[in-house]
Amino acid sequence: MTSTPTDRLPADPVSPAQLAATAAAIAEVQLPSGLIPWFPGGHADPWNHTEAAMGLLTAGHRPEAERAYEWLCRTQRPDGSWHAYYLPYGVADPKLDANGVAYVATGVWHHWLATADPGFANTLFPVVDRAIEFVLDLQTGRGEILWARRADGWPWSYALLTGSSSISHSLGCALALAAVVGVERPGWAEARQRLIHTVAHRPEAFAPKDRWAMDWYYPVLAGAVTGAAATARLGAGWDTFVLEGRGVRCVSDEPWVTAAETCECAMAYLRTGDAATSRQLLGWAQRHRDEAGSYHTGIVYPEQVHFPAAETSTYTAAAVILAADALAGVSSTSRLFLTDQR
Repeated sequence: MTSTPTDRLPADPVSPAQLAATAAAIAEVQLPSGLIPWFPGGHADPWNHTEAAMGLLTAGHRPEAERAYEWLCRTQRPDGSWHAYYLPYGVADPKLDANGVAYVATGVWHHWLATADPGFANTLFPVVDRAIEFVLDLQTGRGEILWARRADGWPWSYALLTGSSSISHSLGCALALAAVVGVERPGWAEARQRLIHTVAHRPEAFAPKDRWAMDWYYPVLAGAVTGAAATARLGAGWDTFVLEGRGVRCVSDEPWVTAAETCECAMAYLRTGDAATSRQLLGWAQRHRDEAGSYHTGIVYPEQVHFPAAETSTYTAAAVILAADALAGVSSTSRLFLTDQR
């Protein structure tokens, strides 16, 4: 693990020039195949691969982003899914994670918001269609989405609150995309409403993961918990998950602050209308920035060392770009995580 500087943070969380450098750092990691690993020489997963593509497109790297979507098109399984983890030469983990599969809908809708390109939307809609059908086949009668299937098709027996929350947002994006291409999917809308209700009101539906920060803020970020309930949820978890002046802990019982969780939480606060806290969190995340524009995944306090040692991750860089875009509020993509996309 390496030492982390403690320079004073800038008044503005991150400048346009810094964001351009961050996007360039993501592009440098992308492989010729279009796959975007977590870090050079590392693995990739469909959710974070898509997140990185969104970061690239937000910062103007459209060809690189579209190469990432081409990779998803080439590697989608006949059942509509992708495996959980990939390496440059093949599959690293064969299970089929529902949230990772669903997130392609968020990415393709983000592309539409950025470009309004009907050709891309029509080409990618069948990919999204197959992915969403795979995911909804894992929905229980109560409404939650089971976490995953094994490669042989056998489903896991439990659901995750973070994953189901994210899927509810992806379903909203899928419905918006379907409307753009002129396709009706009323079953998706009904499934989404049942899922949102379960996320908001049935905590017993999900495996207990209370120590994880994502279970705290994701129902708000995804728009399943709104209004006064969203504000109350974020307020109730602040002291548990936030290190003042540092950022959001990955888990409540360890001093591991992660930049991606800090930026996602910033967007959750922005969704409730609290721009001041959102800006503060994004500012704290800049402690993870290196001179090249990449972002270290985590910092351990009070030692102030990077963890994992020396790791800068593409999905973390993308989370910074997306949070900055949302906070600026001027681009066509800035409302992606702030309003209902249906």
